[in-house]
Amino acid sequence: MKKAAKSLVIMLILIFATAAFYSKELLQLYHTIRLFHADVIVHNFSNMKSIAPTKTIKRSGVIDEWGRRPYPLPKQFSYNGKLVSTQEWLEESGTTALIVIKGDDITFEHYYQETGEYDQRVSWSVAKSFLSAIFGVAVTEGKIPDLNAPVTGYVPSLIGSGYEGVSIKNVLQMSSGVYFDEDYGDFFSDINRLGRIMALGGSFDEFAASLTAERPQGSYMHYVSIDTHVLGMVLRAATGEPIADYFEKKLWSKLNTEGDAIYITDSTGEPMVLGGLNLISRDYARFGKLYRDHGRLNGVQIIPEQWIEESITPDAPHLMPGKRDSASTKLGYGYQWWIPEQADEEFSAIGIYGQYIYVNRKADVVIVKNSADIDFLKNESEIMDYTFAAFRAISESLVVDDKYRPLN
Repeated sequence: MKKAAKSLVIMLILIFATAAFYSKELLQLYHTIRLFHADVIVHNFSNMKSIAPTKTIKRSGVIDEWGRRPYPLPKQFSYNGKLVSTQEWLEESGTTALIVIKGDDITFEHYYQETGEYDQRVSWSVAKSFLSAIFGVAVTEGKIPDLNAPVTGYVPSLIGSGYEGVSIKNVLQMSSGVYFDEDYGDFFSDINRLGRIMALGGSFDEFAASLTAERPQGSYMHYVSIDTHVLGMVLRAATGEPIADYFEKKLWSKLNTEGDAIYITDSTGEPMVLGGLNLISRDYARFGKLYRDHGRLNGVQIIPEQWIEESITPDAPHLMPGKRDSASTKLGYGYQWWIPEQADEEFSAIGIYGQYIYVNRKADVVIVKNSADIDFLKNESEIMDYTFAAFRAISESLVVDDKYRPLN
């Protein structure tokens, strides 16, 4: 009995010592498991810095200020032949922030569910469009001269994985053919395994190298979030610079933002470029405005115009907007940007649980919507269609006969 008691004491000491040593990781795991729970999702989406390892990229330069010309949202909009209350849509979709930009002016800005204007809100997959932007700079600078080159030409560590021989362009267009389970509701899915790596420690690079092929590349649009991390690996190799440094030098220092950028990282300090960016909502709007204005800000070309046009132009049947046999969504896809069905100079960055940067060039409008929509996963395609109907109605409310509606 004495020996058993002694063994039990030693075991308890080891357990408590291990828990104390890994207390940070265990706490991160706890928060990761509960990240999307209804009682904490709103708070979590504005406070990722307290939940996960992060890297801060400081703002710099003069702030590009917005004008203010308030105009109300339309009270109703049409969806599937029925009139829908705009207020009900905002509430039902878990909205935490909505900003509408017309020209250089904010026409509507409001924050919901006790969140504030300086909350640094998680982007989720909206971050992919930011990575695409700086990737395009490297392409234009000649550091990545051929998009048809295989990613393994830049990242030999991916040889033997599902990415071996896969072209950069097919990875850009989510057509890598790599198997990846993006089901957030399945504890054992690939996306949730990635989340546990974030919490407990590990390398996103090694995770990417563990994936296998499922289909021939370039024939099927299958959303694989880790594809964007692979693009980051290519970008690091091609430029010889850390992602955070290149991001700061080529985009963030030139965008004249109000706030810092915060990236979730893995335990090696590598930014989670597939969905870990956190910004205030007005800075998401500044990025959308940059793309609306063909990559120019105050007369300076920041993102190459040709790259932007290629990014928002699907160029293969499996990428086109509309119903396709090979897709669960009717949205088209470019270089990490979404194109809605029947788009009329429209495109969007989209993140899970209702994050959007919507650009409507014809109306000269940018809309940012941040959300904590716990119902998003139930029918993503329908929810996105619903949201685009609202965005179009808001845009149209600011235009009459191709002239800007007078604003108060």
